[in-house]
Amino acid sequence: MQKNSGRSPIGTGFDDFYRREIGSLRAVAAGLTGSRELGADLAHEAMLRAFHEWGKVGVLDRPGAWVRRVLINLATDAHRRRVREMRALERLPVGGVSAPCDVVDDQFWQALRALPDLQRNAAVLFYVDDLAVERIAEVLNVASGTVKKALFNARRNLAHSLGTEDAEVMS
Repeated sequence: MQKNSGRSPIGTGFDDFYRREIGSLRAVAAGLTGSRELGADLAHEAMLRAFHEWGKVGVLDRPGAWVRRVLINLATDAHRRRVREMRALERLPVGGVSAPCDVVDDQFWQALRALPDLQRNAAVLFYVDDLAVERIAEVLNVASGTVKKALFNARRNLAHSLGTEDAEVMS
């Protein structure tokens, strides 16, 4: 008879998954939100949801794709909530609107966050998470050709926003 170490089989598999994925998820979330703190919160929330659903998620061929999809949905919701809050604050007669202290204000990241959802998500997964086009397609639940077009458009739009357009980017 084997001794029970106090860990459930579910927890063991999840522990390995968590250690393998959390750093990448935090980077992706920070890229999507522009905030390291919010990114960490969203990455942990996505992992918490994976833990709660580990019986289903743990048997998937690519549980990392599932948790990234959850993360992207959380980041999209946070972005929409932040936009609504900023609009509401702008209507207030007193004071101004200040951004959170850890928001990445770099011009590139601002331009990236201004892209349409699909372009922004594809670009972050490709450049920050270093995923292949096929994996991005799986995470975003779209065709590989859609990802390629989104990446092309993201590069073109970023070049335009940053004033770095040239013949190579546009071709």
